Amino acid sequence: MSDGKRASEAPWIRTRLRTAPGAASALAVLVLVTAFLAAAFPRAVDAYETKGLRHDITTAPPSRSVVEISRPQPGLELPQEQREAATRSDELARVGGKLLKALPAPLRADTSSVAYGVRTTKAVVATEPWLPRPDAVPPRLSYAAQSGLEEHATLVAGAWPATPAEVTEKSGAVQGVVTEETASLLKVKVGATIALPASLRKTVTVTITGIVAPRDPLGSYWSADPLMRSPSLVPDPGSPFPVFFWTGTVLLAKDAGPVLLGTAAEPALYWRVPPDATALTGPDGSRLRAAVATLESGPGLLKVREIAGGTAVVGTGLGHLVEANARMRDAISPVIAVAALGIGSVAAVVLLMTGALIAGRRRAELALMRSRGGSLRGIGGRLLAETAVTVLPATALGLLLATLLVGEGRWWPGALAAAGVGLLVCVALPLRTTLQHIRPVLGTPREDMVSARPSRRRTVVELTLLVLAVAAVTALRRRGTSTEGGTDLLVSAAPVLVALIAALVLVRLHPLPLRLATRPMARLRGAIGFLSLARAGRSSAGGALPLLALLLALATAAFGGSVVAGIGDARDDAALASVGADARISGRSERTTLPEDLVRTVSGLDGVRNAAPVRVEYGIALPKPASDAAADGDGDGGTGTDSGTGAAAATDSRVAALVGVDPASYARAARAAGLPEFPAERLRPGGAAARTAGSGFDRVLPAIASPGVAARLGKEPRAIETLSGNFSVRVVGTTERAAAVSPTDFLIVDSRSLERGAPTTLLLTGTPDPGKLRAAVAGDGEKYAVQLRSEERARYVDTPMQAGAQRIYLTAVAAGAGYALLAVLLSLLQTAPERKTLLARLRTMGLTTAQGRRLLAFEATPQAVLAAGGGLFTGWAAIALLSPGIDLVPLALAGVAGSDTSPVTLRTDLWSLGLPAAGVVVLTAAVAGVQAWWASRRGSITELRAGDSR
Repeated sequence: MSDGKRASEAPWIRTRLRTAPGAASALAVLVLVTAFLAAAFPRAVDAYETKGLRHDITTAPPSRSVVEISRPQPGLELPQEQREAATRSDELARVGGKLLKALPAPLRADTSSVAYGVRTTKAVVATEPWLPRPDAVPPRLSYAAQSGLEEHATLVAGAWPATPAEVTEKSGAVQGVVTEETASLLKVKVGATIALPASLRKTVTVTITGIVAPRDPLGSYWSADPLMRSPSLVPDPGSPFPVFFWTGTVLLAKDAGPVLLGTAAEPALYWRVPPDATALTGPDGSRLRAAVATLESGPGLLKVREIAGGTAVVGTGLGHLVEANARMRDAISPVIAVAALGIGSVAAVVLLMTGALIAGRRRAELALMRSRGGSLRGIGGRLLAETAVTVLPATALGLLLATLLVGEGRWWPGALAAAGVGLLVCVALPLRTTLQHIRPVLGTPREDMVSARPSRRRTVVELTLLVLAVAAVTALRRRGTSTEGGTDLLVSAAPVLVALIAALVLVRLHPLPLRLATRPMARLRGAIGFLSLARAGRSSAGGALPLLALLLALATAAFGGSVVAGIGDARDDAALASVGADARISGRSERTTLPEDLVRTVSGLDGVRNAAPVRVEYGIALPKPASDAAADGDGDGGTGTDSGTGAAAATDSRVAALVGVDPASYARAARAAGLPEFPAERLRPGGAAARTAGSGFDRVLPAIASPGVAARLGKEPRAIETLSGNFSVRVVGTTERAAAVSPTDFLIVDSRSLERGAPTTLLLTGTPDPGKLRAAVAGDGEKYAVQLRSEERARYVDTPMQAGAQRIYLTAVAAGAGYALLAVLLSLLQTAPERKTLLARLRTMGLTTAQGRRLLAFEATPQAVLAAGGGLFTGWAAIALLSPGIDLVPLALAGVAGSDTSPVTLRTDLWSLGLPAAGVVVLTAAVAGVQAWWASRRGSITELRAGDSR
């Protein structure tokens, strides 16, 4: 071929893109969205892990997060000048600078809050008569000469402490200050003096020259040792009686440290280093834990001792904070992996469907090229080039958008994920297209799904996938998602495998109901119903790939939606278990009872539908198990507390909570709280079950017990000793939960049968105004506390790690629904030309426009209904099978003090199941209607061209 002729040829890629710009643009958009999601996922995981680690460190009490390096006072064998020099601020600052440089990476210090100085480690009794003495015990004070006082405090009264002359070990007077809170509680005033006993002389006089206010009371400078900021009333450990005394801290001038060497208060040198979490990332957690470990007992400690002295020690709770963060991360990661693998599988199948659609549209073109001598390598190369021109820029743009829009995270995992998307499309499309033309195609074969017989190879593949799915589900049910070795990909892929098996089974079985439905349709007068069902059984839109995409997307959306809904339900249940009702009024002390006037006043407030007075007494000692009592011949049901070996030994119910209730109102409260139906009629006196006459243990009260308590007490009357009176109980029923108590072991009786049955708690059902409710309770003093279920629910605020995981699952639900709808569009577009031709041919035979629309709608609807039904069943089955292995506590309740940490299992959310499936049916009908409308606007001559193989 001459150079002139070669120059006149149009480039292949440019020609193809100009010929089909819509298809190229649609492919680019699909790749862009998929690459963005693929790149955003690892960055989102890194982002929430990073924010979670920083949040846990910055919100932890400084007493736990600060790294403190301390050493005892210099040895007495050293000269006095050398001992004093080691405690002066200049020397302490020099050592502190070296210690900061010696911190192992990634641990870095917040230099603005670093503090160092000399403090007494043994509190000294202050004998000044003006100091408060609760229980006639004098206060005990600590003394600290700490750096940076003027930078971290504001002078409220008096003057800053100073050292007019050089302070030595033998100095007899120094100056100091106290905080506002210390001055208020300990009655300290400016100018007051406190005698500090010394070993070489009688006392050191500490003059209080000022009162200061902390600028950041919760910062590490003031809260690493809370006594520096606030005094505390503590019990005397040496007294046999419960007596209390005050303890606090006096802050000396920063250069007054040497004076503490002459006291018997065991002074020590210290450097407090708060960690700087701003530069930490999620992957730094393991390195940070190793760095803390080496500082506490490893090579890092040896280096610290080279700088600060051979007796230096490192103490911190930072390692425990990082370990707790790692445990939560390890608990959340396997659950997140389920969503990631599900959406990744759906996206991969949709991309393969797109390639199949493009390959089907270009089958005739490539068959012509092959028949004219085109080689597979040449055809594949051209397809690869034209695909790469469209796909690679879209992939790069998706990666760029993920990098810009998603929070900080490592770059390379997102880049690898986006590159995987681009590589899949670039390789799958040319490979799928060229493999269809290994042999020249003489005609367009008919793809009849009903008559197609599955090959042996396909049967082997399906059986292999079935074995893998069963193994994954079994492993997940037995050991859960959290394993010691980390995330198990096979276990996390169990929902995907379940959906895959369901898709393969549905592909094989769904022609059967269509074939059965054609028989009654054939007897009807019209041909629309029979023709639509016959075509639905033969349509290529019902192939394995579209069904697989639909079932995977619907199952993933249902799984993700159920996780999100389960988190909210778990928090609602935890709030209800903590409060017991919509509102709760109880005494601040366990034995405080509620007056009748308060009960009547609160019960009459607007919004209160039911008020249930309850008497709760914790720590009731239970008798020995029924089996042990029978073996010992203990016919009177003594009140011993031995554990025994009977049926109750497994539950170890040695103590329980006694709950005295009004059966009618309590039953209404339990019903409103969603608890199991409470058998109130069984607690009513009368019959053989109750014998309330008499006194003491002769009285037998019917009781509803928890299963563990019921197993321990047995069926016979057992004696119980309580502060509400002594009596015997006979268990007449069991219930799993009680509205008034959170422990699992309880005993419910009728409060009217108790000797002292005044209520200690009032459970309210309804929506009372919080302000009016608290005002009504405040009228009786501060002895009573008000708890609201709504306020308890508000405590469950997402930590950054929990919020990030929930966002990923919400994205999984949305992406799953979107890919499901896209799979429907692709499957219908794949058969769109064939449907247009069918309508054109039938219109030449007298088919009307309305009949054509009904034909396409009836043809597409059976497959959509079967796919939606299969998706519903797949999502429900996946959740039902995998829920025993999924614990939502790390996502729902972790990090909230006092929350119920019992396992929270995954439950099916009907909205997450039904909405995507209904969307599939609606979209299918809508697309079929649009196709019929568009085809009716075009003439039959346009569709029926001479020589057209369709």
